Amino acid sequence: MEASAISLTLNEICHRVGGEVRGNGDVAIRGVANLTEADVGDITFLNGAKYKKYLPHTRATAVILAADMAADSPVPALVVAHPYLIFARTAAILYPDALPTAGVHAMAVVERGARIHPSAAIALLVYVAADVEIGAGAVIGPGCIVGEGCRVGAATRLIANVTFSKNVTVGQRCIIHPGAVVGSDGFGNVMEGGVWHKVPQLGGVQIGDDVEIGANTSIDRGALGNTVIGDGVKLDNLIHIAHNVHIGAHTAIAAHVAIAGSTHIGERCTIGGAAGIAGHIEITNDVHITGLAMVTKSIREAGVYSSGMPAQSNDEWHKSIIRIRQLEKLMERVKRLEQQLNFSEKGPHLG
Repeated sequence: MEASAISLTLNEICHRVGGEVRGNGDVAIRGVANLTEADVGDITFLNGAKYKKYLPHTRATAVILAADMAADSPVPALVVAHPYLIFARTAAILYPDALPTAGVHAMAVVERGARIHPSAAIALLVYVAADVEIGAGAVIGPGCIVGEGCRVGAATRLIANVTFSKNVTVGQRCIIHPGAVVGSDGFGNVMEGGVWHKVPQLGGVQIGDDVEIGANTSIDRGALGNTVIGDGVKLDNLIHIAHNVHIGAHTAIAAHVAIAGSTHIGERCTIGGAAGIAGHIEITNDVHITGLAMVTKSIREAGVYSSGMPAQSNDEWHKSIIRIRQLEKLMERVKRLEQQLNFSEKGPHLG
């Protein structure tokens, strides 16, 4: 990994992220790496017994781990309750983001009437519409479009080539990755006389604080009200969120998920990759949907839900398909047998 912008001792890291230092706290830390690839100057982490076998052989200068594994560390250790979380915070400290200088680039287009905080940074080839508001410390990266009626909160970053079509309000400290499109028209059409007629999409998108939206993810604005993304939501790349969807706080959604219109998803949910969520349903808080699942009706109890079929060998798959196709005939046979058995038990007996 490339050299970090700063170097800290293990004691200094402990002071910032918490925990307890075991061993020499004055060792210098300049980078981060995984347990098997770390070298001198790196700090690594051990998260669970599965990888404990690699600990005695690590070349790292220090390791972040839980108390029950500290005695086995051959190098100075930072003992914490949640090693992976503390490793993430340590990496953020050692590799701080280089933010651009505040101001508006000479090759950006900012319409008269836009309200841009003096500490915000507007990069090359950005377009900002007339009634836009951009908050303190916000960064609008190269090639972004911030359309009419949009509001960008303090310290939020649009990395590059992000499009806010219209009526998008995004909170503070959000990260929007390249290619994301927010506030585009929802898929609203009505059939009459064999012809589709477009339904105007007049709402907006409301995004909370500390939200991250992945590359090439698309979020449609509401048809009348808003599409709503709650605080702390984490969206992976290539997700589609249709108009008037509501996603509760601190829900995380993996890549290739598609959520149809007007569905409400609760707080602290997780949705695995390539899952499909039907429209006009409700999913309660703390629901975990595994990858490739198809959700077609409301989920009203917390828990784990699956419907995708795990991969099999080709021969096993063909056998499974044949059995599935035979289920209807099998059900008919079982029904006839039940009827015969029922008649035998209740019918007349000759002695």
